Order: sequence, then C-alpha cells, then structure tokens
Amino acid sequence: MSILLIIGIVLFVLWLLGFIFFRTLGWFIHIALIIGVILIIWWLLTSVFKLF
Repeated sequence: MSILLIIGIVLFVLWLLGFIFFRTLGWFIHIALIIGVILIIWWLLTSVFKLF
C-alpha cells in the first residue's frame, strides 16, 4: 500500500469520526475530507497508470 492511500484513509476515518462526534469543528472536518479524497484519487490514478 502506498503512503498516500494510508494517509487518505486515515483522514477519511478521522473526518467520519469527527462528523459524528465533534460538530463544532465543521470546517476542519471538511478540509480533512477533501484532502483525504484527493489523496485517494491521486493514489488510484498513479496505480492505474503504472499498469500501462
């Protein structure tokens, strides 16, 4: 597994937990979600293009 995928998954899980338990950190939680999704997409694109 790539380090980008691990970071993306961790940020996504933290966002999910924060969204459920800590409503007061709304802006930070959404930034973590955006970064996590971007990292997961980046990992998917780089792993797909390595196949060609």
